[in-house]
Parts: sequence; C-alpha cells; structure tokens
Amino acid sequence: MPRVYTKLEKLYERSPVIPYQKDSKFIIMSDCHRGQGNVADNFLPNQNIFYGALEYYYDHGFTYIELGDGDELWENRSINVILRTHSRVFRLMNDFYRQKRLYMMYGNHDIVKRRSSLLKQECRNYYCDTIKKEDTFLNKIPFPEGLILQNEEDNSRLFLVHGHQGSLLNDELWPLGRFLVRYVWRPLELVGFKAPTGAGRSMKLVEKIEKDLCSYANTYHKILIAGHTHRPVFPHPGECPYFNDGSCVHPQCITGLEIENNTITLVKWAISTTPDRLLYIERQVLDGPERIADYEKKYLQ
Repeated sequence: MPRVYTKLEKLYERSPVIPYQKDSKFIIMSDCHRGQGNVADNFLPNQNIFYGALEYYYDHGFTYIELGDGDELWENRSINVILRTHSRVFRLMNDFYRQKRLYMMYGNHDIVKRRSSLLKQECRNYYCDTIKKEDTFLNKIPFPEGLILQNEEDNSRLFLVHGHQGSLLNDELWPLGRFLVRYVWRPLELVGFKAPTGAGRSMKLVEKIEKDLCSYANTYHKILIAGHTHRPVFPHPGECPYFNDGSCVHPQCITGLEIENNTITLVKWAISTTPDRLLYIERQVLDGPERIADYEKKYLQ
C-alpha cells in the first residue's frame, strides 16, 4: 500500500467533522504563505486581492476554511512579524472567528501550528503598533491536519487535507525540508531566484502529487479537496474526485473553491478595470458550479 494511502486513511479516521446544510456557504483557500513583507514574501503582491475577496465572503455569509500553509513558517522564524505585517488581514479573519465562521488547518510550511503551546507563546498581537489592545484568535482555535464536511441531508462527505501527506521531505522529514528552504532557498529568493513554494515549483513533482491524491480518492471512494501543489484542479462528475483550490500566490491572482447550495465552484480573484479605467477586485468563475450529489451518484456508489 502506498505511503500516501496509509497517511490519509489514518488522518481521515481522526479528522473533525463539520456538519453543513444546503444553505451553508464555504470558501476554501490555501497556500497564502504570508511572510514578513520583504521580497521573499510571496503573499505581498496579492494581499489587497485576498483582503477584497475575504471582505466579499464575510459580507455574504461564507465560512472561511484555510487548508494550510497560511503563514510561511519555514522561511521565517517568528509569526509575530507576520502578524504585524499583515495585521489588516488578521483583523478581518478575527471577524470570521468571532462569528464562528473560521476553520484553519496546518500544512507543511506551517506545521509548527500543531503545537498549541507555541501559538500561545508567540501569537500576542496582530493589531497595528499604535493600538495597545492585544487580541488574536490564533492561540484560541485548533489547527487540525484534516477536516471533513458532512452533509446533514444525505451524510455525504468532503475530505479536506493540505496535500503534503506521505511526502518524504514535506511530511516525514519536514525539519530537513524547512532547513533547506530557510537556509538555501530563502537567500536565493532574496536575490531574485524563484523558491519552490512559488512559480519555481517542479511540474513533474506537482503531477506526481496530483496522481497520488487522485489515486487515493478513486481507491477509497472519497471526494478529496487539497491544496499544496498551487495548481487548481476541478474535475467534473464521472472524473477522478480530486479537487485542488490552487493558491493565493499565483502571479496577480488568487483562486479558491466555493461551496454553496450543495454545489462546488472554482473561482479566481484578480485586479480588473472598469471602462473608465478604474481598478477593482473582480471575482471570476473558472469552472462549475457542479452539484456535489452528482459526484456521489456517478462514481462513489
């Protein structure tokens, strides 16, 4: 049995279950890689797009689910600098948390979040330095490795993971992977090279990961939603039941998966212009919507 199968099956058995109904709304994103605001911060070019998208989802009653690698904690040692750099984003995410509309998972690049003691010590303040009040949700919420969305009407399930499970360097030997990124790739990125967390990622590796995740979904008859590869994947009913939400570090855009009215949709957010040449943040549908029940009907029975 492939290593990724064993890892994901064990994870499925212990993942928290989130019930949802037809009127539930979820936006699933991942791989923000929020950094410290320097040239190695891959999130920085898209931070305004991400904030605008998140405002839309907050105003329209969506629950935000982050599938891991939200913060770049392989390159950076301290999460507090990240909190201060992107304080506006964290304040908005705290609004989701206060309304119980926030779930966050860890990936390989922020795997240290599974240690709750670390977050209690490090996550003190995401507000601007001029505001004295200290408040953060990161030391209050759990960071599971997986989540299951279960439909209360038909008990169908969506299995959510980051997607690094079973990888030797990103999972089992992640301290070595972190060492290479922090002390080899980060210095190169600072002088202009593309790090493997962004556009410089090997497509052969991406295809291998996708093949493994798709094979698991087919073999175990599960609808699987992941991130990690940074490449969006949206199957249609009858195809392999593996979805990928893409990332928030695409050049000049971010992508995500929306779940609404028991359907799933792949969307893109990017800067666009009006006929009067005014800039605005535009939501574009890349694929879907497709009824989740159609996936269950055609290849999970």
